[in-house]
Amino acid sequence: MNHHTDDYIYLDNAATTALSPEVLDEMMPFFTTHYGNPSSTHAQGRVVRTAIERARKKVAELLNTSPAEIFFTSGGTESDNTALRCSVESNDIKHLITSKLEHHAVLHTAEELEKKGKIKISYVNTDAKGNIDYVHLDQLLLNHKGKSLVSLMHGNNEVGTITDIATVGELCEQHQALFHSDTVQTMGYYALDTQAIPVHFLVGSSHKFHGPKGVGFLYLRHSTQIKPFQTGGAQERNMRGGTENAAGIVGLAKALELALSEREAVKNHILTLKKHFIEKLTAIFGSEISFNGESANLEQGLPKVLNVRFPASKELGDMLLFNLDIAKIACSSGSACSSGSNVGSHVLRALNCAGGQPNIRFSFSKYNTLSEIDFVVEKLAEIYEIKMA
Repeated sequence: MNHHTDDYIYLDNAATTALSPEVLDEMMPFFTTHYGNPSSTHAQGRVVRTAIERARKKVAELLNTSPAEIFFTSGGTESDNTALRCSVESNDIKHLITSKLEHHAVLHTAEELEKKGKIKISYVNTDAKGNIDYVHLDQLLLNHKGKSLVSLMHGNNEVGTITDIATVGELCEQHQALFHSDTVQTMGYYALDTQAIPVHFLVGSSHKFHGPKGVGFLYLRHSTQIKPFQTGGAQERNMRGGTENAAGIVGLAKALELALSEREAVKNHILTLKKHFIEKLTAIFGSEISFNGESANLEQGLPKVLNVRFPASKELGDMLLFNLDIAKIACSSGSACSSGSNVGSHVLRALNCAGGQPNIRFSFSKYNTLSEIDFVVEKLAEIYEIKMA
């Protein structure tokens, strides 16, 4: 199935993914026939309410938890904000431990809470590839007398580094800390079992796993008490006011079910593309290119992300991304959530990879093909005026 408009090659799947046709089919009736308000008590409302609760049950099953621990939101950013702001507010937390590599949904929220004098932030050390220093994390937890909140992402959206969240969770358990993990990039790609990982908050955003945009969820462990983030109605068991995005919620559950059922096949397909891409790039550029973070680590990196550091070129300057766009290749220079701003990537800056050379993030999906990868490599050789063998 071809998702491309005008032969555009789409390699920006960490930013968003194409909606699966099966997901659209599942959603359509909620745009057309089943348009009742789920809070209405008449039959039209009850049909929609039932569909939402069925979706909640499905998501809960896939995460090995109970439906009472799943709250639907507008996406990853709202889920992260809810976890951080509400746990600080409701659990008397004065200390937040995070890293400088987190998504802005976490970092900006944390910075704002610190500016308001509600918390003090400690940043855990990371190595040159973005791996968390677990010994340092243990020390940070040990040195703080009150209750801490730890917020560390599972898979880095820019450099593909994976954090062992089971280990982090166990450390948090030892120190009676709350643990929030932004799992936006790994939800649907990894089997996340809430019974096996000691975590208080997990986050999903449907458009990262071939579902619709504008809908996500927060897993909230039942033992963790928080007050609502958004008030105004009794929706989501009094946790989030506002009429539910019924079509989106139905789409999210279907997309997550699909993603997890084809997880191994998709992972193998994506890794095949990535390995091929790395080999081709290395054949052309040799030691002039390198790969940021753990994105080229086929064993341990996030499969869908490859962050490439290309040679600096006087002719090109910082126009590499622009040239790829002209060649109808969609990729990014960092997180899409800060695109349009020319500040570059805060993640690469934190890892000291930002200087002088163009860094491009390619991210893959089940819809990409080997012939697309070959085309991209050809274009890159053309842009750099390298003769291919």
